[in-house]
Amino acid sequence: MLKEVNATRFITPLREGGSLPGLVEADDLGTYVLKFSGAGQGRKTLVAEVVCGELARRLGFRVPSLAVVGLDPVLGLGEPDERVQELLRSSGGGNLGMDFLSGALGFDPLAFPVDAGEAGRIVWFDALVNNVDRSWRNPNLLRWRGALWLIDHGATMIWQHNWPGAEASAARPYDASDHALARFAPDVAAAAADLAPRITEDLLAEVTAEIPDAWLADEPGFATPGELRRAYARPLLARAAVIHERIQGIQGIQGSQDSEGNGGTT
Repeated sequence: MLKEVNATRFITPLREGGSLPGLVEADDLGTYVLKFSGAGQGRKTLVAEVVCGELARRLGFRVPSLAVVGLDPVLGLGEPDERVQELLRSSGGGNLGMDFLSGALGFDPLAFPVDAGEAGRIVWFDALVNNVDRSWRNPNLLRWRGALWLIDHGATMIWQHNWPGAEASAARPYDASDHALARFAPDVAAAAADLAPRITEDLLAEVTAEIPDAWLADEPGFATPGELRRAYARPLLARAAVIHERIQGIQGIQGSQDSEGNGGTT
């Protein structure tokens, strides 16, 4: 299970994105970027962060360590922003924390070239989980200690918002035309050959076991958290075998950028 800590100080809101995460210190002396249970899609965003973050880690990607962070809403009483205060009041209890990578730089494709192999692995993974939030406008990639780190996976696995249509939704192609790494000629075929066989029932059971029961409780149509965990695993297992054949838009955007003389490939 994920590490559990308690927030001891609310440092500041991070005014990026619609979920309005915050920065907190915890009783393990760590600093965490906090995704609030009371924000946006609530606990489903937190579940997506856990499933994608822990799956990515097991596949060899660099992702910040995750923890369940207990929050006492009283920590935010001194925050002057009413929106932030309301978010804190509605998020008492367990929230999702990600290790704060102090000194990390936001990824800039013009400043940080990426080789085709690494680009292909990230594009393939994003296609697997249907990540619609890794565009050149908002890469959700950090450059830290000379390497790329993946962050912010709340906008993935959209099928979890409509379980009766999950199978059809998970079968859809992935449009990579706006992907932050499309310009680097991602080698998706090599990524699929390496990563797809590693997506097994056992691996997905291990990953989904990291989701706290409290974030899976009372989901309509599911009698137990275990049943819901298996529902999260099934689309990923089916998608892994074929998604490399359903990634669209890479060649088109590569060609247009080359013709514009933007460069950036390696």
